[in-house]
Amino acid sequence: MKTQTDFAPTRRQVLGLGLVLAGAATISVVPGFQLLAHAQAAVPPAAQKIADHFSSVKSMSGEFVQFGPKGEQTGGKFFLERPGKIRFNYDGSSNFRVISDGKSVVILNKKLNTSDLYPLSKTPLKLLLDDRIDLSGGRVKAIKEEDDLTTIQLSDKSVFGNARITMMFDPKSYELRQWTITDAQGKDTTVMIFNVKEGVSIPDDTFAIDYTANRELNTKTR
Repeated sequence: MKTQTDFAPTRRQVLGLGLVLAGAATISVVPGFQLLAHAQAAVPPAAQKIADHFSSVKSMSGEFVQFGPKGEQTGGKFFLERPGKIRFNYDGSSNFRVISDGKSVVILNKKLNTSDLYPLSKTPLKLLLDDRIDLSGGRVKAIKEEDDLTTIQLSDKSVFGNARITMMFDPKSYELRQWTITDAQGKDTTVMIFNVKEGVSIPDDTFAIDYTANRELNTKTR
């Protein structure tokens, strides 16, 4: 397994954004999950409490480690603010940055001088960053409750195709431990977070995207 801290993830795999591309992979569910048949099945009360608590956390910061589908490993620091805002600063000389301002997600590689812009609405990461974690309707695909872990799997086939996000929480503290995004081809990218601080004050420019610079850079590199 690669464990290079200077590893630069591919644009598509970066931070498990799961940017949806055309594909027809079949959704597979981890054995032991409780399948929820859309709105017909009630969400377990414990899972709902976790979702409500996580929704109440309007900002957080900390460190992360990312594992790619081929065992690639990297990490760095992250900042999150609801709704829709997140920033990941990767360690290493590639100087990777991933920023969402609530509308768009930009992936910056200052070493290669590249900048890629995507709509946040087209990635399952949006489900993590919504103002409220919605467990109603058909978004909840599976829930698994264990003594030390509660796992909630969400997707929206009409928007993300077969891509999905699986979030893992501490059932006692209700804290988010990690998430995995599975893309339309069935490849997993996992992000584990630690040293997390909730309710922190984050400067607004942390999540700023320079759309003019992004446009000019892409014009030059064509």
